[in-house]
Amino acid sequence: MGKNLKFNEPLVSHIFTADPSAHVFDGKLYIYPSHDLDHDEPSNDNGDQYKMEDYHVLSMDDVDAPCVDHGEVLHLKDIPWASKQLWAPDAAYKNNTYYLFFPARDKDGIFRLGVATSANPAGPFQPEENYIPGSFSIDPAVLVDEDDKAYVYFGGLWGGQLEKWQTGTFNPDAEGPAPTEPALGPIVAELTEDMLNFKSEPHEIKIVDENGEPILASDENRRYFEGPWVHKYNGLYYLSYSTGTTHKIVYAVSEKPLGPFVFKGTILKPVSGWTTHHSIVQFKDKWYLFYHDCSLSNGVNHKRSVKFTELTYNEDGSIQTIDPYDQ
Repeated sequence: MGKNLKFNEPLVSHIFTADPSAHVFDGKLYIYPSHDLDHDEPSNDNGDQYKMEDYHVLSMDDVDAPCVDHGEVLHLKDIPWASKQLWAPDAAYKNNTYYLFFPARDKDGIFRLGVATSANPAGPFQPEENYIPGSFSIDPAVLVDEDDKAYVYFGGLWGGQLEKWQTGTFNPDAEGPAPTEPALGPIVAELTEDMLNFKSEPHEIKIVDENGEPILASDENRRYFEGPWVHKYNGLYYLSYSTGTTHKIVYAVSEKPLGPFVFKGTILKPVSGWTTHHSIVQFKDKWYLFYHDCSLSNGVNHKRSVKFTELTYNEDGSIQTIDPYDQ
């Protein structure tokens, strides 16, 4: 906690952290991660090993400054509608208010998206009594655009239940598309002015190749799995996400916040551990990629640590691929 940071080292080592959403508020870097619990239960594809119960907020005055843990800012027990699993969150600022968006399972075991608010970017956050009506799945990421419109991007396969919602209602027995069918994309919805509800009906984002053809479910090097993040660079919208089984962070680009997005390439090569989840933020005159791996726990999937490194654009707007262990 007290040491000065270097690229590709854990931001903190006194707790396990994952899924970092980084933002610049009040001239400082704030990171909103999930908080992995230290336990030794087995892992499965449903993600039952990820038992997270609370959120901490981290901050840095500069990229080479010590990282401060502001402590617990929201706990499962304080969220009336939630039953378990506070997974990857995000934060946003609007209406002179800081909003924390988060997924959790409701009392029926279905993942929903909740919102909590604070007057301080470091929290604590006060949760709304109910989840966002019509919300589902996991991994909310919020973009407040230059025109002050706000969008939430979300969705994750397998334990994140995204494939269970293909008909518009929850089907616990639903499976994903056939290998020759288009892959499921992330979901996007515009938020209301108060940031607490969907202004528009959530709809699936199309991710296509350079010829305009949809990425197929069998294309595991490019297809969407979880962890969406949208940022803007030179007027274009960059959607980045985890491919899941191939353990990459990849990206696609659009001229519109709702897509369609054209696949472009790989941002981050696989890290140690199964999951990969990230955020991209501009701080001062440089861009940074925040991510996690399992180096601190020697590869234990549910004991992850948040790290960061510099991200570089080429002149054509493409992003240079990062190897986190070769820098």
